[in-house]
Amino acid sequence: MTTKLQQDLADRIMALIREDALAAGAWLNESDTARRLNVSRTPVRGAFDRLAALGAVRRHPNRGIELIEPSRRAPDSAGEDDAVEAAMVRLAHDRETGVLADEFSEQEVMRRYALSRPQAQQLLRRLAEFEMVERKPGYGWRFVAPPRDPGAHDERYRFRLLIEPMSFLEPGFALAGHWIETMRRDHRDTLSRPWRQGSAIGFFEMNAAFHEGIAAASGNRFILSAVRRLNQSRRLSNYDWVFGFERVEVNCREHLEMLDAVEKGDAVRASDLMRSHLQRASELRQR
Repeated sequence: MTTKLQQDLADRIMALIREDALAAGAWLNESDTARRLNVSRTPVRGAFDRLAALGAVRRHPNRGIELIEPSRRAPDSAGEDDAVEAAMVRLAHDRETGVLADEFSEQEVMRRYALSRPQAQQLLRRLAEFEMVERKPGYGWRFVAPPRDPGAHDERYRFRLLIEPMSFLEPGFALAGHWIETMRRDHRDTLSRPWRQGSAIGFFEMNAAFHEGIAAASGNRFILSAVRRLNQSRRLSNYDWVFGFERVEVNCREHLEMLDAVEKGDAVRASDLMRSHLQRASELRQR
């Protein structure tokens, strides 16, 4: 099964291929593609795996990724992993509230969340893909990070307030027009879809992509590295989303305001909007 993020990135990769007028036999690179899409390599790797399964590309060990069919489109897999996403939200809540211990088994995931073995394996692969869990030597799994820590929440936001607004003010700051349009589309889609149990996952990944994209556009590698690590540290707690769709709407509107300011060339206003955005978010508390 394919995550919605991987499906979206697979579509965007094929759009880049058509935009660049690449022919069969061209070579593709994960790092370059991730840079152009302003995302990390991990979800891009999953998107290329999706395209390889469809026959659009072929992986060659130690050589790279060969384009096979430039016109191939990834079929929509929406809805095929709803049960896995719902289970991931429940798992995130159980972990963050202390119900799940540091170490656990695949069988426990199957039993607790009423999943088949392939579904449980898909869930664990997705958590491992984002470095939230890791396989233990021999048998079982364990969480990489401790459960929710209120002190870490406050420190994280104070740090974000120090660095993220400054992204817009870096001398080399530049956002690609196609990235802005993709973000606008993703935010509009989020606002138009009914909110359901598994929606928190797609919402967080879109939110993380937005903040990492702004950091990447700063041209400052240290800002980007810090934002990626911050997103990693808050991923599981944000999958356990308790603030409802109203807060999602606020978040999306604030992101879109920042993009408006960037397109108008007003970096100072975009920076101020980011600071206000993070300050309001820092005041939210999980129940």
